[in-house]
Amino acid sequence: MEIFGVDIGGSGIKGAPVDLDRGDLAQERHKVLTPHPATPDRVAGCVAEVVGHFGWQGPIGITFPGVVTDGVTRTAANVDKGWIDKDAGALLGERVGQPVTILNDADAAGVAEMTFGAGRGRKGTVIMLTLGTGIGSALFIDGRLVPNTELGHLELHGHDAEKRASTKAKEDEDLSWPHWAHRVQKYLLHVEMLFSPELFIIGGGVSRKAEKFLPLIEKVRAEMVPAQLQNNAGIVGAAMAAAEK
Repeated sequence: MEIFGVDIGGSGIKGAPVDLDRGDLAQERHKVLTPHPATPDRVAGCVAEVVGHFGWQGPIGITFPGVVTDGVTRTAANVDKGWIDKDAGALLGERVGQPVTILNDADAAGVAEMTFGAGRGRKGTVIMLTLGTGIGSALFIDGRLVPNTELGHLELHGHDAEKRASTKAKEDEDLSWPHWAHRVQKYLLHVEMLFSPELFIIGGGVSRKAEKFLPLIEKVRAEMVPAQLQNNAGIVGAAMAAAEK
């Protein structure tokens, strides 16, 4: 079965039909740059462009980089504040002309990894962290998702953790891999102190370069592995959510 998934990120909006039997993209994804400012209307236009590229007809799952409850976006850390308390389900559904399901981006990526990737079959406490424009999080207890955790906004040394340890922070400050890995280590130790997970799954685009920083992280007791679906996890998880409606 194929369902369409769209992943709205701070830098890009990408989507593709997903083969839910394999947990992988059925076609090469199409990506457009996230507009700035990322207002609801402009982002909705980009989502419609991505969907229109494939001429898709049918249910669509869409991720959003913030808290989502019943199709309403409650926070907007890395997009325009006009998203706060916006009925994103109604807006995006109208623009694409198809039934849509909206969920947090890291939750979508986490569900995909727990089903088809690095977390498959794992019990206990598992935390997926997506390192990108910000830091997204997905918390699982014995395979069950605790939605909208947003652990990237934990305070670390007086700052939102994602302002110090995201991939964007690395790029903006031109940090070396060892310097950035040290920041990620501090963040992981903080999260570990709070939740004592058995496993950290590290996702986002930087997961493709896991060998450059994961071996540099020390003192973390939990097992640490890169996401297997890498930056396609959000698209796959979005499609999975739409299929469940």
